[in-house]
Amino acid sequence: MSAAPSIEPEVIVITGMSGAGRSQAAAVLEDLGFFVVDNLPPTLITEVVDRVGLVEGRYPRMGLVVDTRGGVTAEDLDEAIKGLLSRGARTTVLFLDADDGTLARRFEETRRSHPIPAGSLAESIASERTAFVEIRGMSDIIVDTTDLNVHQLRRRLEMAFSVERTDRSMHIALISFGFKHGVPRIVDVLFDARFLPNPHWVEDLRPLTGLDPEVDRYVFSTDDANEFFDRMVELLLFLVPRYEAEGKKYLTIGIGCTGGRHRSVAIAARLAQALKRDGVDVSVLHRDLGDAAGGV
Repeated sequence: MSAAPSIEPEVIVITGMSGAGRSQAAAVLEDLGFFVVDNLPPTLITEVVDRVGLVEGRYPRMGLVVDTRGGVTAEDLDEAIKGLLSRGARTTVLFLDADDGTLARRFEETRRSHPIPAGSLAESIASERTAFVEIRGMSDIIVDTTDLNVHQLRRRLEMAFSVERTDRSMHIALISFGFKHGVPRIVDVLFDARFLPNPHWVEDLRPLTGLDPEVDRYVFSTDDANEFFDRMVELLLFLVPRYEAEGKKYLTIGIGCTGGRHRSVAIAARLAQALKRDGVDVSVLHRDLGDAAGGV
């Protein structure tokens, strides 16, 4: 009988805004086989990793939650990451975020007090956001949970950290959206499809979405649409290996139209198929179609 393959030591540092989903993220990592430690001061990260035997293989995959409760600073976290890398552990900093209104609503719904006592709830959120500016900038993956329910957040994290992803190639998340509903907060590359003919003004197509064949054919019925799409694919196939070479693990691409139901959806769906054919690890979220169409 052959020996089981060894697992490369891996640490996910979970941080981010209070109320943005750190606890849910930690639970997902536990389900994926990570040994998770909550509320860990960054200055103790390397000590804890050594004690639990990460490198020796006793707990080869760890998730460490660090936040304002433990007094996290960018300097301390940077030193901890250097220590993890020197031990041969693949290290990813995962930052959970959401807009201020969403964070305030979540605290009000749960009736929890904010961990930073800075006067009003709005002042506490603003104070924490200021404290996290540098850490957010040094994070490898930023997940905005404003428009995500717990199931969508789980899918996003499973795609990024599932043990089945042994190649660890960069993951691309495509988000179709409508500009009238606001641009997603976390977008690395943005494409605007509003110059294309709008199916909304075709009576038979208005109730349909970009996932319906009739809308797809309409969106791609012009030379401009097809050239736009071909150039998108060409650009992304140029960018992906270069981002990977710089160590980027997660790339979010936004494709917007006016309402987020027709043009952006059709383009995102086709783009996902094209990138998958070229071996790119990709998922799709149609934000403004609701949960039913929030596919993977």
